[in-house]
Amino acid sequence: MAKKKVEKSASEEVSTQFVSDIKGIISDARSTAVRSVNFARVMMYWRVGERIFVEEQQGKERADYGAYLIKGLSQQILPEFGSGFSVRVLEQSRQFYRTYPIANGIRSQLNWSQYRALIQIPDPDKREFYELESISGAWNSEETLRQIYSGLYERLLLSNDKKSVMAVARKERLPQSPQEIIKDPMVLEFLGLEKKAQYYESDLEAAIMNNLSKFLLELGKGFSFVERQKRILLEDDEFFPDLVFYNRLLRCFVVIEIKTKKITHEDVGQLQMYVNYFDRYEKLPDENPTVGILLCAEKNDTAVKITLPEDNKTILTSKYRLYLPTPEQLVGKIKDVIQSHENAKSAEEEG
Repeated sequence: MAKKKVEKSASEEVSTQFVSDIKGIISDARSTAVRSVNFARVMMYWRVGERIFVEEQQGKERADYGAYLIKGLSQQILPEFGSGFSVRVLEQSRQFYRTYPIANGIRSQLNWSQYRALIQIPDPDKREFYELESISGAWNSEETLRQIYSGLYERLLLSNDKKSVMAVARKERLPQSPQEIIKDPMVLEFLGLEKKAQYYESDLEAAIMNNLSKFLLELGKGFSFVERQKRILLEDDEFFPDLVFYNRLLRCFVVIEIKTKKITHEDVGQLQMYVNYFDRYEKLPDENPTVGILLCAEKNDTAVKITLPEDNKTILTSKYRLYLPTPEQLVGKIKDVIQSHENAKSAEEEG
């Protein structure tokens, strides 16, 4: 009896790689189309702003002509084109053109919502920083706004000078030390934890794992997740570092210990042990020394300095915040740091 020939369906004959390639082509085309539409919208508002500015200059002898012109224009076009041309949006279009007067300087990677946020930043260096970081990190509008509101630029300035921060953003150089990437404080409002006096460390750790992609964004450039509660066996004793990451820019492991109370010298010693373990048993010969971060509710910088060697460069502390700081808080903190540095420099010169 002849064997019955089993015919494969057409879908079974198609290779997985072929299907994957076709899906990639379609996805890329759709993404390109979306970017094209977004950029066309951005350029539309830029051209509207340019035309408003040119018309406005013709009536420059009247101080209130600009407001009068925009109000009248909005009344004429709003019924036909909708709320995208309100007085407020037309004012932003004019501001957009005045902030970015050269058309070739408009970035196709950024959308109108991102530019609306950027033009509200008067400091040109700060504005360029968020512009470049949004492009480098492929941030969407929500991520750009979140980083602006969380004061990323100011938080980096707390441990770095403006020249080095801008050089890294412009990709003129790679980060040379953990301090150029790690922020203090870290802002973790995205965890959504309710406000209360104290948390269990396990609760904070679980919330971070549930929002890992956002936590990676907060950590900064080049981070990838390695392991949670890695088991370390030293003779008969077990130890479990909270979170382990790797940073490809610094080329090193980064071990994070979470402390929901004010840190002690015992906490510093524990983290130092974990760092030593990774350096001796996990790190490859061509990789850089492991970095340890104590993510804590309250810091004791003096205790940390006394516990660690004077030339310490690998154990850092960062205070976490579960809410967005105000700009005034960040500016005040930066002024305190600058004043502290100036006082230390004066003391050295007098000595």
